[in-house]
Amino acid sequence: MADPKLRQMINAGEFITAPGVFDMISTLVADRMGFSALYVTGYGVSASHLGLPDAGIMTYTDMESRVRRICEGSSTPVIADADTGYGGLLNVKHTVRGYEAAGVTAIQMEDQEYPKKCGHTPGRRVVPLEDMVAKIKVASDNRSSEDFLIIARTDSRTTLGLDEALRRGEAFVEAGADVVFVEAPETEAEMQMINDRIGAPTLANMVSGGKTPILSSARLAEIGYAIAIHPALGFLAVGEALKKSYGELLETGDVANADLDDFGEFSKLMGFQDVWDFDKKWAEV
Repeated sequence: MADPKLRQMINAGEFITAPGVFDMISTLVADRMGFSALYVTGYGVSASHLGLPDAGIMTYTDMESRVRRICEGSSTPVIADADTGYGGLLNVKHTVRGYEAAGVTAIQMEDQEYPKKCGHTPGRRVVPLEDMVAKIKVASDNRSSEDFLIIARTDSRTTLGLDEALRRGEAFVEAGADVVFVEAPETEAEMQMINDRIGAPTLANMVSGGKTPILSSARLAEIGYAIAIHPALGFLAVGEALKKSYGELLETGDVANADLDDFGEFSKLMGFQDVWDFDKKWAEV
């Protein structure tokens, strides 16, 4: 069931910062830190689950099963990437109902052609505007709760220009989108223009190394954004930490002084305290 807190925060004008999560370790860590929302990144799930690029290879079934587990393991509202809705209008209906049943609070769908590509990589092409508008209408019509938010993303800025992206964003609002996500603006001035033009809450995608300037949450809120997602922060941090730790092991064979989490505390995070308590309770039976 969708968590009403996310819509309430948006309506109250409270800024939402959502780190990207991609597996259960990242989810459990982020869930305990007090964020307003978590963002399930398609790039991260595809990389961690399949070891493959975010290029339309992940299926609905792949993604839904992982999204469901993340929702089950988290008490924080979840925003989940759903690519293009995984097909046509009937697929969008199925995806919306499946994500909502899985416990997602906000679904993100984009206007790319199939197979889609990651939003900050080249070669992205978009479908006709009327096709995406129809998807948004189907999504809105098939959610069971108004607390289940529809985030409509356009990837048209890179290939068709900012004017077309703004035109699409305005049409998405008319079609029933709760939040508009104009992907990959290239300057702070463009980001301001998006918020000046779009008559609905907006989402900023903060990808280190991507096309969009990386701004603080305070600055994004000042520009007018309602939500900032940081999809790559987790897996890029993990990748760097693994390279450092594994490299140290390979080069020196000694990790006695490695910068690591405490094993006991990590075990508790993974739920071992319940196992220990259970074993203690039933040890004398």
